[in-house]
Amino acid sequence: MIVPSVVISEKHMDATEITEHPVQRGAAISDHAYDRPSEVTMELGFAGGGSLIDMFDLGTGASLGKSPKEVYQQLLALKASKKPFDVTTGKRMYKNMLIRAIEVTTDKTSENVLMVTLTLREVIIVETQTAPVTAPPERMKYPLDTSGVADKGTKTPIVPKENKSILVQTKEGGENFFGDILGRILR
Repeated sequence: MIVPSVVISEKHMDATEITEHPVQRGAAISDHAYDRPSEVTMELGFAGGGSLIDMFDLGTGASLGKSPKEVYQQLLALKASKKPFDVTTGKRMYKNMLIRAIEVTTDKTSENVLMVTLTLREVIIVETQTAPVTAPPERMKYPLDTSGVADKGTKTPIVPKENKSILVQTKEGGENFFGDILGRILR
């Protein structure tokens, strides 16, 4: 658990993505919306003595007694682990958060403290499952066309007897057809 000595600011953001699709003429149409992951940006200060809420730190293993360098290393390790964690702010509780960015400012007035800006983003975790897609053949309208692939053995291709184009075959067939008709008439 990491508890800052001071919270300078918190910036919360919850956004909804509204999809847009262009149409041939006119404005884009919107037909769907979904929530983006929550984000919170916090400006925090850590003093060498630990948290201002010392009674909260007792027995919790929070940042009490850790130097600013140790707290910074702890934040870097938490970011590198890429394991979601919970964050409690003055306004709300976030679950499944990851550190997206760590920004540290050090100047002549903050040499012995850790002034850090943390940007945290929610990880939306979902559960998936596998389900059969094909229906039994008796429930299909066209089972030969829509049923699954099955191994039906080795197929041997049939080679055509003559290698003639369709135009040549049509011409020859037409001559035979008209020749037969003329032969019958002349008899």
